[in-house]
Amino acid sequence: MHKFLRAAGFSMYQKKKDIEMLLNLLEKKPSLTRCIQIDEDTNVCEMRTEVAPGIGISIVGEINADGDFEREFYFPYLISNMESSRAECTVERHAERETYAGLIDDAAVGISIIFYIQNFLDYRERKMTKDEAFRIRSINFAALSVSGKVLLPIKKTQKQIHMSRVASKDRNSLIEAAKSGDEDAMETLTIEDIDLYSKISRRATKEDLYSIIDSCFMPYGVECDQYSVIGEIRGINKIRNIYTKEEIYVLKLECNNLYMDLCINSKDLLGEPAIGRRFKGQIWMQGILNFESIPKLQL
Repeated sequence: MHKFLRAAGFSMYQKKKDIEMLLNLLEKKPSLTRCIQIDEDTNVCEMRTEVAPGIGISIVGEINADGDFEREFYFPYLISNMESSRAECTVERHAERETYAGLIDDAAVGISIIFYIQNFLDYRERKMTKDEAFRIRSINFAALSVSGKVLLPIKKTQKQIHMSRVASKDRNSLIEAAKSGDEDAMETLTIEDIDLYSKISRRATKEDLYSIIDSCFMPYGVECDQYSVIGEIRGINKIRNIYTKEEIYVLKLECNNLYMDLCINSKDLLGEPAIGRRFKGQIWMQGILNFESIPKLQL
């Protein structure tokens, strides 16, 4: 069983035979089917079935010599229409199958983000087209979670919010300068980190940790595309899986100045989400690559 299948509203499917029956059913009612020919003997075919608005199951396999579909793997997905980052993206193929991971180094977050690419067939097809150059313009981030809770917001004045945004913008500028080799920027960032550590250490003796940490984005576990996050809830949509009738929350989050959509089964969310409150939990990061063609130089 895929760990994040329950995030799409299939929490009751625990046994392999039940999941096989579910996938057989979804294969008969695909919302989208797409195949690409890799070489003379190899092809990749994807069937997507929507189970709730913007949420679905992708089943990937191959069309055999008899014209039958042979399933290889599946994964749940959440479609995000919100552009999250325009940072430069690097793409690498996974070792065991025809899927891809993306990597960006966004100064707003402060760490490199590795994510599972949803539209991997789009990328593979463009790579196969030799006569058209392209680049990745931006990424739409989406996340799935199987464990989360709602935290109360940290009370701030408008002045504090404004100062926080200015400080974040200045820090991003320093990070970019440090990447370019600016030694003064490196020294400034080091001093700021030392001061921040000292300040947090003093406050932690008297205050709750989550009243100090407003948001965070950090790797979780050993899998590189899973993270532990705390982010402010900017939007809420409650939808229902059309097969199981389970309720799913789709939350719009702002986390370390990075925006993303997140879905979680209502059974796995502790607390009542509301705009302005915060979400804390572990997520599986996905992304949709947005492409643009690069015009050829006229000689």
